Amino acid sequence: MELPKDNTINTRLLAQIFNNTVATYKYYWFVSILDIVVKEQRRQISFWEIIVGMIAEAWYPIHYFRLSFGNSDSLYNQIIELQKVLNIPIDAKKDEIKKLIFNNLCKPKIKGLLRVFTLNVPYRFLSPWINYTTDNQVVGLSQSYTNNCIYSIKDDVIEINPRWDQYLNDNYLILRDFTFWNLAVFLQKRNPNVPDASSKLVKPIQRESLIKQRNFWDAYIDLNGSMKCIYTGKELYKKNYDLDHFVPWSFVSHNLLWNLLPADARINSSKSNNLPVLGEYLRPFARAHQQAIQTIYPKNPNSKLLEDYLTLHDSLPELIRLSENDFLNVFQKTFSPMVQIAENMGFKYWQNTFRL
Repeated sequence: MELPKDNTINTRLLAQIFNNTVATYKYYWFVSILDIVVKEQRRQISFWEIIVGMIAEAWYPIHYFRLSFGNSDSLYNQIIELQKVLNIPIDAKKDEIKKLIFNNLCKPKIKGLLRVFTLNVPYRFLSPWINYTTDNQVVGLSQSYTNNCIYSIKDDVIEINPRWDQYLNDNYLILRDFTFWNLAVFLQKRNPNVPDASSKLVKPIQRESLIKQRNFWDAYIDLNGSMKCIYTGKELYKKNYDLDHFVPWSFVSHNLLWNLLPADARINSSKSNNLPVLGEYLRPFARAHQQAIQTIYPKNPNSKLLEDYLTLHDSLPELIRLSENDFLNVFQKTFSPMVQIAENMGFKYWQNTFRL
């Protein structure tokens, strides 16, 4: 991805800021600086403000999607610990996270958790402009904006080089996209089995509607009369169920039909982002899907939603003709590794308090 050029600064050096990166710090450091410079129109920024911004930006992919940041990355562990100490909701908004951390920054434990990010990141970020030897040498060279570097450092404050100010403001969105594109490449290598890792870096403003999927299950209920919730045994009719993501959306990041099933309305909030116990629920889950497509396909063989199942089996007519055990095996091959990967990432298993 090429950055916009400018006659007064060397953008080629800026494009090198993520070279030889072994952790996520530089990505989140730069995004935090960009947000403060552009949204708050400030050039002098303390390390602590930048670090709190880093925490808020990385909060969602770590807590909600459980992305691995790699063994050499402290950001993951510090954010997990901050959540425990301050009891911040995992789905809190960025401004709320920042406020809660700033309000507790005077506490030694909180400052201690964040101090690790003051040690190397501010200085090594300038490595495209200043060859890193010691922090003190970087500080001294930065204060004269050696090689027209992007900021200077004094004590625990950076000051944006005036020559860079207009460029950062004019190209804010491009620079943010550039950073997240590089971050996505970095994290995909550390999460090779995680579906759609690049979409899990930023909290979505709005989830995709499930109207079409709900219409599918409504049509099945119309033809079948009703269906039973696999978790509670409750009889389900149109308008008295929720659509449950069998494996949480926060892991799969999609709404494909084969991962959705009508469930008792109490289940969705209880099950939340937790995993189903496959030994208990996969067979009834697969059976419900088999019965649904065997009912819907003869009535509407050209249904676009039925094409979702082609990611599990390359022929819908063949899938429909499978025995119950063979159909279960198709689902087993899909869901077993998926659930195992999610468990390895830290997703917990759901404890059903609404048992049959």
